[in-house]
Amino acid sequence: MTEEELRQLIISDYSNIAGIDVLKDGSSVYENYFNGCSRSSHIQIYSCTKSIISILIGIAADQGLIKDVHQKILDFFPDYQIKRGEHTIQKITIEDMLTMTVPYKYKSAPYTKYFGSMDWVRASLDLAGGKEPIGAFRYTPLIGPDILSGILARAAKEPVLTFAQKNLFIPLGIDVPENIIFQSKEEQMEFYKKKTAMGWTADPNGVNTAGWGLHLSVREMASLGQLYLNHGRWNNQQIVSADWIEESTKEHSRWKELNLPYGYLWWIGEDGFAAMGDCGNIIYVNRNRNMVTAINCTRKSRIRERIPLIRDVIEPMFC
Repeated sequence: MTEEELRQLIISDYSNIAGIDVLKDGSSVYENYFNGCSRSSHIQIYSCTKSIISILIGIAADQGLIKDVHQKILDFFPDYQIKRGEHTIQKITIEDMLTMTVPYKYKSAPYTKYFGSMDWVRASLDLAGGKEPIGAFRYTPLIGPDILSGILARAAKEPVLTFAQKNLFIPLGIDVPENIIFQSKEEQMEFYKKKTAMGWTADPNGVNTAGWGLHLSVREMASLGQLYLNHGRWNNQQIVSADWIEESTKEHSRWKELNLPYGYLWWIGEDGFAAMGDCGNIIYVNRNRNMVTAINCTRKSRIRERIPLIRDVIEPMFC
């Protein structure tokens, strides 16, 4: 397939793609933009945000701000009032959060309650635990992962965005300048219609979201994938330890219904691992081919899967 044929395929079958950046052996071999977007366009990457939170938790662990992943989450919230008869939440660890093996008290996500709260971390803590045992995989797209943001902010004693800028974003040349805080539901709904924006969504207290809400350019997404291919090194600086990368990109749990292995907020495959978000956003890292494919996408509800496009079309073209 030629690059022009690839472009036409994307326009016809993957119409919400905003940008693609493909790296081979650390160098960009294909970069293209669609839907009026460009190299400077920053798109919300939805659940790919989770994998960036995983990187930041790893950096905090490297710095000794977190003892280890077996530390209980309530160690970081000594002021949290446990409800009478609650036992499960006392046992939940950071690793349980990273592997999506935490039980929650809700069957369908209570978005109105969550977004109506002034404190999304506290709202998530109130919903964690319950009568179900810890250990079964339960993917929580939005409500729950913010507990990790709260842990990171308390462990680092500074805002998540500040910690991320100093330890990850600025060293990699990633531009996330500010928090995005919605003043109303209407403002939030209107914001979703934007093709591009700069920043990271935060709750009214300024705590950044862990499950969604980070805006990156496709080149910035590719850089994060390349950081992991480089075993955590960037420009001769060790950003995150190789040990953390090895541990976070191997299987720790599995979504049995879909037979999908999961690491520490990374999806695991036979040839590598991926950060994946709604609308087709993806950072796909192929260790065997030494390739990174990043795709960011505008908001659209029904899309075609991106992994077949990457594995069957893009990688064979540029490997």
